[in-house]
Amino acid sequence: MTPSALQEWLATEESQAAGQHTDGGESTGHASGRRIVSILRTKEGELSQTDYEHMRKVVGYIRRHLAQRPSGDVHGSRWRHSLMNWGHDPLK
Repeated sequence: MTPSALQEWLATEESQAAGQHTDGGESTGHASGRRIVSILRTKEGELSQTDYEHMRKVVGYIRRHLAQRPSGDVHGSRWRHSLMNWGHDPLK
C-alpha cells in the first residue's frame, strides 16, 4: 500500500477495530501501520537501524498471516483488515 493509502485506511473504523488490542487501546497492527507510513515517507539514507528492524518484523508478520488465509470471501474479513493495518492488502 502507498503511504497515503495506508494512512487513509488507518483512519477508518474497520482499521481501528482489527487486530489485538491491549487494555482497550490501539492495536499492535494499527500502531505498526502508523510507523510504516512514517518509514515509507523517510528518505532511504535517513532510515535508522530500528526502522529496518521494524520492516523485517512487518515482512515476517505478513508472511505468517498470509499462510493463514481463511476460506471463502475475505473482502470484509478481520484477517484482511489486520493485514492492511500492516501495509499489505491481499486483494491487490
